[in-house]
Order: sequence, then structure tokens, then C-alpha cells
Amino acid sequence: MSKKRRVTEIALMGPQTLNIAGEAVPVTIRINPRAQRHLIKVEPANRSVVLVTPSKYTVDSALQFAMKNRDWIAEEVAAVPKGKPFKPGRTFPFLGDKLKIVHRPYARRGVWIEDDKLNVSGALDHVDRRVKDFLKARAREELAECAQTHARRARVKIERLAVRDTTTRWGSCSSSGTLSFSWRLVLAPYWVLDYVAAHEVAHLRHLDHSDRFWNLVDRLIPWAEEGEEWLEKNGALLYAYGREG
Repeated sequence: MSKKRRVTEIALMGPQTLNIAGEAVPVTIRINPRAQRHLIKVEPANRSVVLVTPSKYTVDSALQFAMKNRDWIAEEVAAVPKGKPFKPGRTFPFLGDKLKIVHRPYARRGVWIEDDKLNVSGALDHVDRRVKDFLKARAREELAECAQTHARRARVKIERLAVRDTTTRWGSCSSSGTLSFSWRLVLAPYWVLDYVAAHEVAHLRHLDHSDRFWNLVDRLIPWAEEGEEWLEKNGALLYAYGREG
């Protein structure tokens, strides 16, 4: 989701591992014929490394390139925010506000918000899962409402909307009209979630990142650039919530 043209990586190889600072770091090799050189990216969702290379014949040299840059990789992996599993006492962001998890083991209301607290009933071992289930449901509700509003304005039809635990994209749109989103968007401010919904709805009309696409995005939502900047700056932290370690 960037105004820079997205590179289409058409093949995947992996998983493999690299020994980085004594730690076995997962590596996925993506083959991209349009790439001009090797490219290394560290995914904040799982502290893994993505290695992009121009062709299958350059995989070995790509791995050598990664090893030459292992100090940089180690710094980037170390900079990924530590995991923040959902547990009693944890405070986390929610649509621009903050909620504190409170365990109510003997309650019979499931999970509910009261004031600035997210109350969770049931066994302690189930708190993390119940919080995630609650957030996924709210993410779907908020994203569906935003997406349908933008779809009416853009005069397009959403065939299906899915919320997943994605690791590389906040949203995507298929040629069949299916919109998919990361449930972690509910941890961002509402206006950021709304931007991602508008972005993917615009793809229902223009399945590319052409000028026509961006013109439609700008018509649907006037703060698209600010939304992208917020995610670039804060997205890694959203991936930390609900993750161990």
C-alpha cells in the first residue's frame, strides 16, 4: 500500500534459516524477475527475514549477500518490538483509545468493554485467545462498515470480506472482488483503519497502483498519505501485540 509501485514477487522459496548472532532466523526467498539486485527485508510480524532476488539462478549469491549483511540483519531483528501477549494487566491500543485487560474468571459475559477496561471471563489460559477472538470480530465489524461506505461512493461491489492474521500486508484485494484485512488494524486509530478500507475498495475498480487508482483513493479519503505514514511508523508495534517473546 504505497504510492511507490509495488514489486510483484511471483515465486517463493523457503523456508530456510540463517544463523544471525547465534539465533536461527527464518528466511523466505522470493524470486522477482523485475528486481535489479538483492533486497533484504525484516518482517516485524514474526521477526523473519525476506530475501528478494532476481531469479532462481541467483539464490546462492542472495544467501551469501545476506550473510555479508548479517550484522545489519541482527540489528533490524533486535529492533523489532518484543512480543506483548494479551494477559491480565496488559494495556493495548484500540481504535485510538487504550484498553486494560481485566480477568473476570467467574463472570458469564464472555468479553466486554466497560469504561477503559476489556473484561475477559473464563479460565486464565484462555485469556489471550478470547481477546484475539474479540478483536477479530470487532475488526471485521469496523472494516465491513467502512468498506461498504466507500464501496457505495465508488460504485463497486464487495463480493466477500475476510479478516485474517496476515504478516506482510494490512489489506489486499483479489480479482474476484474479495477484500482481506489484518485484524490488527483494530489496534490502530479508527482513521487509519478507515484509510486501509478505502485503499482496498479502490482496488475493486483499479487493480493496480496507477494514477487513476490513487485519484480514486484521494476522493474516497483525504488523509491517505497520513494513513500510510502512520502505518510505516507504527505498524511494527501492532504486530507485537498477541505475540509471544
